[in-house]
Order: sequence, then structure tokens, then C-alpha cells
Amino acid sequence: MVNAAQRAGRPARTSVWLEGKAPRGGGARGGGGQPSGLDRGRITEATVRLLDAEGLARFSMRRLATELNVTAMSVYWYVDTKDDLLELALDAVFGEMRLPAADSDQDWRDQLRALATEYRTLLVRHPWLSPLAGTFLNIGPHSIDFSLAVQRVIRLTGLPAHGQTGAISAVFQFVYGFGTIEGHFIARCAAAGMSQDEYFRHAMGAVTRSPELSEVVHRSAALVQARGGDTVEEMRERDFTFALETLVAGIEAMVARNRRGS
Repeated sequence: MVNAAQRAGRPARTSVWLEGKAPRGGGARGGGGQPSGLDRGRITEATVRLLDAEGLARFSMRRLATELNVTAMSVYWYVDTKDDLLELALDAVFGEMRLPAADSDQDWRDQLRALATEYRTLLVRHPWLSPLAGTFLNIGPHSIDFSLAVQRVIRLTGLPAHGQTGAISAVFQFVYGFGTIEGHFIARCAAAGMSQDEYFRHAMGAVTRSPELSEVVHRSAALVQARGGDTVEEMRERDFTFALETLVAGIEAMVARNRRGS
């Protein structure tokens, strides 16, 4: 177990996956004197539950220990720092995604849509995921599996190698942004004790009454009407689908352009 003084004297961390503290096969670290009834898997599962229920800002090792009915120091038999534990939780939820099989004969477009939808669903289910994904290297085994699946599908598009990373960024940074905003909006509605539609109507009512924003509301009304959908979820679904199809069409266009130029 590493005490606080030892942790404070360490250089800046890189990743729990690079510092020999998180064997990819799982399991707890060896050594005597460990508290009974705990293991790294159970601690990670409890961390995910707490993050889902209470959010990232309220998470602490002390709160986790209370959830597990142990002392905070007991948790440190299995992880050295709070950051290590957050990184383990981040990778654990990446394991929830259903990834296309490596030998799938499904069209790349359908595989790409499936991956984008799985990633969006994950971001919405766990709103704390997006800030952590932007904080850590995110190189745990489940995250790597997702990255490899994305790269494999993008290679199937026919894009030249120099354009593949750009296509990945276009699709999955879009999904990251869309899913982050969606997840945070849903969490805000829940905190306010309102449904998404109730919260949307409440917010739009306030905006409509603001003289400074009347022009924006007027210009946006036609766009909202043209988009269609009777609920916030329906409107959001139409936007996501259209945006994703625009990106798929863009990849197809870039492949065609490259073939004409070759």
C-alpha cells in the first residue's frame, strides 16, 4: 500500500495502465493484510454506481468506502489514488459497448452507424464519462478494443491511409460532443425534477419572454418546425441521424474523390 507522503513525492502520473498498477488480466494486487471481502472488480463496480448516481463532482474515496462499508484506507490496498480508480471505472464502462466482430461481413456503413450509436448511448448513460475521457489517456483494454474496432471499420471505407484518422475524428468527435450535451441535459432535467419535454418548454418559455433573444427565437422557429418531432427525444434523434448520415455521405464523397484522382 502506498501512503500519502509517497504519493505526493511521485512525478506526474501518466496512466494506471502504464505504471504497473492495473494488470490487464484484472484481479487485486498481492500481499498480506488486505481487507477481506474486497477486490478491485468490486471496488470498480461500486465506483461506477456512485458516479452514475451522484456525479463526478461528489465522488470521493471516503464516499466510496462508505458505500462499500469499509474504511477509506482499505480501498488503498487495491488502488493508489482516486485518479487510478476513475481511470479503471472509465475503462470498465467502455466494456459495455457491443462491438462489430472482427470478421463481420456487414457493410462498413452499418458497422460505423452501430459504433457511433453505441458510443452515444454510453455517453448518455454515464454523463461523467466525457470529462474523464478528455482527462486520461484512456488506454485500458476495453477502450483499446473500441479504438481497434473503429480503425478496422474505417479501413473498410476505402479511404486512403492519410485520411482515416481525420474520418475517425469527424465521426467520433461529433458523437462525443452530441452525447455529452445530451447526457448533461438529461441529468439537468432529472436534477430539476422535470421530464425533458417539461424542462425544454420551461426554458424556451423563458427565452421567448426575453426581448434580447426574440430575434434568435423567431429565426430558429422555422428550423425547429422543419426538423419535426413531437418530443425532445424525437427531435434529438432526427438531428443525430441526419448528422451521422451527413458524415457517412462525406466519407463516401472523399473515397470517390480519391479514386478519381488516382
